[in-house]
Amino acid sequence: MHILIAPNAFKNSLTATAAAEAIRAGLQQSKLKCTCECFPVGDGGDGTATLLIQKCVGTIVPAKVRDPLGRKIQAGFGLIDNGKTAVIEMADASGLRLLHREEFDPLHATTFGTGELIKCALDQGVNKIILGIGGSATVDGGTGILLALGIRFLGAGGKVLSNLPEELTDLESIDLSGLDQRTAHCALTVLCDVENSLLGDEGAAKVFGPQKGATGLATEKLEAALTRLRDVMFRQTGQNLAMIKHGGAAGGVAAGLQGFLNATLVKGIDYFLDITGFDDALQKADLVVTGEGSIDAQTMRGKGPFGVALRARGKNIPVIGLAGRVALAADAPLRQYFARLLAIGDTSIELDKAMQNTARDLQRTAADLGDRLALKA
Repeated sequence: MHILIAPNAFKNSLTATAAAEAIRAGLQQSKLKCTCECFPVGDGGDGTATLLIQKCVGTIVPAKVRDPLGRKIQAGFGLIDNGKTAVIEMADASGLRLLHREEFDPLHATTFGTGELIKCALDQGVNKIILGIGGSATVDGGTGILLALGIRFLGAGGKVLSNLPEELTDLESIDLSGLDQRTAHCALTVLCDVENSLLGDEGAAKVFGPQKGATGLATEKLEAALTRLRDVMFRQTGQNLAMIKHGGAAGGVAAGLQGFLNATLVKGIDYFLDITGFDDALQKADLVVTGEGSIDAQTMRGKGPFGVALRARGKNIPVIGLAGRVALAADAPLRQYFARLLAIGDTSIELDKAMQNTARDLQRTAADLGDRLALKA
């Protein structure tokens, strides 16, 4: 039996690569006679760009930029396609992982550093940029990126608004005259792992704000700020940012970049599987094992394991999903795509403790899976 091991990252616990290695180790210690290929995947979430750079044998260009709170840090981006394409991980400059928990502050955290990375990539002469936007600490509608690229957000009397996104509620006009003209000649592809819109109950502020530290009042302010951005943009251009599919991804970055830079928003997992040749690896597989931290209702809305399962189903290859948590409510519809869903841990253990044991639990579950498959062989 040849098994293709294609997990997504286990958020805040294991990278996709580490997860794949743990699964392989478990299968190899089982009684099952098998060969394994590790093919870690990314769906636009934190770590996707890193995987893309590795898969495409890219080179890393270092860059000093600002973190979400404006402090100078060392980051970087990748160059692939003989230097013609830059691959940028938004989380490297604007990520939640750059902050201590007590620093989480989406009313003041910005994506400015990601804009600086884009400028550095343009300095390299690229004509295409691939941007993975998962894991951000921000809910600024991409205004930080746009500010770094020369756009100005103005209040009453032409006052420049600099305390973004909080001051967006005072927005009166948007000055596009200073936008870096090189952006017009560089295709920007944004990898999204969610389908949420910019505004509303399923929007950037209300869904992702609390995950990034927003209280109830701060969430309301963020919703008002993004609503004002939508209103002013619509008044000036006729374009409605709130109608953009995936627009709420990364705190509204996706909507901002499509609206102002004509970025192409794509489902991250499909783009990743296409560019990395996943279908070729799938041709050799008898079984696929995938997984991520939680397999639930969100899984079918653009997450990595679902994208993997969909491809495998098209070739009649069974898929087994492993997760720290498997939501019972999502089990029935997911069964159409997964032959089996297995929770790897003990649900009675506290989450923080369970996450520390992810590699061990993945390896143990994979070994048990291999033994079960061996009995059926």
